[in-house]
Amino acid sequence: MHLAASERIKLFSIATPWVCGAFALLALAVPAALTALTATESRLPPTVASTQFGSPFGLVAVLVLAGLAVTNEYRSGTIHGTFQAVPGRTPALVAKAAVVAGYAFLLGEAAAFAAWLVARVLAPDADLALDSLADWTIVAGTGVLFALAAVAAVGVGLLVRHTAGTVALLVLYPLAFENAVQLIPDAGPAIHRWLPLNVVAKFLSGTGEANAGRDGGNANVLSDSSLSPAWALAYFATFAVLALAAGITAARVRDA
Repeated sequence: MHLAASERIKLFSIATPWVCGAFALLALAVPAALTALTATESRLPPTVASTQFGSPFGLVAVLVLAGLAVTNEYRSGTIHGTFQAVPGRTPALVAKAAVVAGYAFLLGEAAAFAAWLVARVLAPDADLALDSLADWTIVAGTGVLFALAAVAAVGVGLLVRHTAGTVALLVLYPLAFENAVQLIPDAGPAIHRWLPLNVVAKFLSGTGEANAGRDGGNANVLSDSSLSPAWALAYFATFAVLALAAGITAARVRDA
């Protein structure tokens, strides 16, 4: 418990979690407000899924937050004190991942439900009630996605260690890389089906039940993964754990 408390103090002693947290909240709330306000012009009634249209941008903020939680320690040199206090290194790094993931979970839940509430207030006549498993999953599942993504991002931070490289990778991957893979002739679509963020989108969106059966429109495009939502979540969780394990292994064998 003292390791978790130490990591919590280190995390919240810098501005990063507050700045990234505010960005994540705005990233979900602003698109939700826009889709609710422009529903008449777009002729697409707001749906529960459309309230979560900004989730990918909030995810980027969480990834950057988690990566910086690691690289800031390497940049400032405080990682040396951490490894001196915990020579085995693994418990300290696991505690760091757990604290960051916990904050990411709370942030994801707060942002997702805030976006949903904003849309309900601005479009009171729209059918935005959470009255199905699909509706609850796409909103409440955001915190789960953010937490697991934060675990993976901590692993990436441990592997890269440098702030610029970590931030560039964690920003470009979700915003560009997975979509760009589809442009590879012949093999691109097959590879894309198994990329982690595309797969976990199946967990959140399923087959579009929370978006009135639409694919895209004023909500995120559906995943082309062949996995069921439950297996998609398990797949992404495995990816996150493996990324963290790789990062911890690298941290144990390299000099701080």
